[in-house]
Amino acid sequence: MARKSTDTKEKLLDAFETLLERHGTSGATLDAVAAEAGVSKGGLLYHFGSKAELVKGSLDRLRVLVSEDIKEMKAAEAGPHIFYLETSAEIGTPLDRSLVAASRLSHEYDEARETLREIRNAWLEVINDHLGDIHLAHTIQLIGDGLYLKESVGLSAEEAVEHVKNVLARLGL
Repeated sequence: MARKSTDTKEKLLDAFETLLERHGTSGATLDAVAAEAGVSKGGLLYHFGSKAELVKGSLDRLRVLVSEDIKEMKAAEAGPHIFYLETSAEIGTPLDRSLVAASRLSHEYDEARETLREIRNAWLEVINDHLGDIHLAHTIQLIGDGLYLKESVGLSAEEAVEHVKNVLARLGL
């Protein structure tokens, strides 16, 4: 049975993101992506005719993942701000991998920088709509950034999120 075109595209995007994470943009060449995905270079070029198209495909994937994340945020029983904080501490998810890839791309591609800005603003808007305080919403987002980088202070994700929830509870949030 032939592999579906969308499956191959996803496999290529997975390979691209893996290489970006491991080696940055210089290591995510078309040849390396094809090899990592286990497809011929011709197969890669059939789906993505250039590295720029791979970049666009990766950023499009990120936008879809963030859109799904925002839907979950808005529906979260504990509130979007708690959802944001709890998921900020998650590493290795498809969304995290896609964000890491975009971060690597942002060093060389304006479109990646702009996409990351748009995403950050979209999350901020949901938090602000819920809390009604832009300064508090920014603070929640900055705390989420810290949770993402929590390994540098040696806290587990659960411990870090619990500390933040305790402080927010004291503030009546």
